Amino acid sequence: MLLLVGCINDPAEVARLQDAFDDELEVATGVQILWSDSARVRLILEAPVMYNYLTPADPRQEFPEGLIAYFLDELQDTTSTLVANDGVYRQRNQLITVRDSVVWESRDLQRLETEELNWDDSRQLIYTNKFVVLTQPDYIITGYGLESDPGFTNARVLQVDGRIPVSRPGN
Repeated sequence: MLLLVGCINDPAEVARLQDAFDDELEVATGVQILWSDSARVRLILEAPVMYNYLTPADPRQEFPEGLIAYFLDELQDTTSTLVANDGVYRQRNQLITVRDSVVWESRDLQRLETEELNWDDSRQLIYTNKFVVLTQPDYIITGYGLESDPGFTNARVLQVDGRIPVSRPGN
């Protein structure tokens, strides 16, 4: 008799367990993602937490606790880094959006600071309509909006507010 009583499922407990289980969300910690092209790693992304949403309507990866990305050249040397406090990659439209204290720095002393930056992989375009500070070795440009190729070789500020020359010691 005691055995039969122990086998009764509590409907409230079953409902609680079903609510806790989400088959459309995977959570990962200590994430490192490698993107490659032509058998060469081009990008290493590291994040403390990643949510992988498996919903067919909007499959995406979110990085709510920030991320750091290392961009690599053909020799696997780091050409630039990108740091942000939040990010999301939407698979359906191949769009990466990073937000909140976004800083991109290259090894040739370029630096971009903004609150939001988008990378449209299908169009090979990096862009934002937010305020930007673009620091080059000889000047600083401030303004609104930016468009660039993925390598930042042709970056341009769309609405320039100011251009400030940087004086170097000895000049």
